[in-house]
Amino acid sequence: MKPVVVVILNWNGEKFLKQFLPCVVEHSNAVADVCIIDNASTDNSAAYVRNNFPTVQFIQLDKNYGFAGGYNRGLKEIRNEYFLLLNNDVEVTPQWIEPMLRFVQSSSSMVACQPLIMDMHRPGWFEYAGAAGGYVDKDGYIFCAGRIFYEFEEDKGQYTENTEVFWASGAALLISRQAWEEVEGFDEDFFAHMEEIDLCWRLKNRGYRIGSCRESKVYHFGGGTLNRFSPFKTYLNFRNNLYLLLKNYRSGNIVLKMLRRMLLDGIAGIRFITEGKWSYFTAVLKAHGSFYKNIASVVRKRKKETPFSRHPNLGGMYRGSIVKHFFIRHKRFFNELDQDIFL
Repeated sequence: MKPVVVVILNWNGEKFLKQFLPCVVEHSNAVADVCIIDNASTDNSAAYVRNNFPTVQFIQLDKNYGFAGGYNRGLKEIRNEYFLLLNNDVEVTPQWIEPMLRFVQSSSSMVACQPLIMDMHRPGWFEYAGAAGGYVDKDGYIFCAGRIFYEFEEDKGQYTENTEVFWASGAALLISRQAWEEVEGFDEDFFAHMEEIDLCWRLKNRGYRIGSCRESKVYHFGGGTLNRFSPFKTYLNFRNNLYLLLKNYRSGNIVLKMLRRMLLDGIAGIRFITEGKWSYFTAVLKAHGSFYKNIASVVRKRKKETPFSRHPNLGGMYRGSIVKHFFIRHKRFFNELDQDIFL
């Protein structure tokens, strides 16, 4: 058994498997096993993998459990020391795993990391889902080095040094099996979007570190499962961000923090109206309605995590407001932010 296993969650993704799996196998075999977890696909995914890649482990689930549920169930059958969760629409590069493995093994507190995630459609630009590593501001808004809201950066060599971040992307996430099992994997109530941020935040609350390994690079096709500009993605974005904040924020008065966040969400909703984006405004309303409906469940999860959160590691938290700095002060790129207010 190799130290790492590359794990690809698949649902009716035969097209992507044909395009990207050969490259994954070619560039992973030296240090990693490869495994497919299949969410009960109805296309020819299983036959394609078994006929063309007999060395690739294939875990067949009995139904579609979604992103979080599929990984949670499939990874229980794998015993490698490290899991490398990889979207089925990612093109990897030669020796992409070795730098990440060295990085997480460089410190006992470093338990997960991501590579640089580039846009396959614009190879010289950072991609939405993770870019050069994730951060969170004082209000729980998430952003990345290389991508703040809808503003993307061209790769000009500005992100070359490995560094600690607040969260790493689930599009290509290397995590120790021990850490994964300690926090019991993904929270399935997120359904899709931000599960990995919640996972990383729970690890950070336990004092662990999350990294961006900038010696490694992959290319993400993106948008194959969920269009990032769709009203449904907006709904998940606003709802799950509320889940994320209430469940994991530990640095002050959570009631005041949630009230401030709801006010900011209201302002965002009004902005959608002024732009004529009524479906997005409706998505914000639905997100808050769903959050209120499930608030008791999130509070129970918060209480469950409280005993493990006495010494949180806040490295990668931005103590300013990314909304204010981006939309009002027009700081559109990561290096324009005040680096002194990052923890």
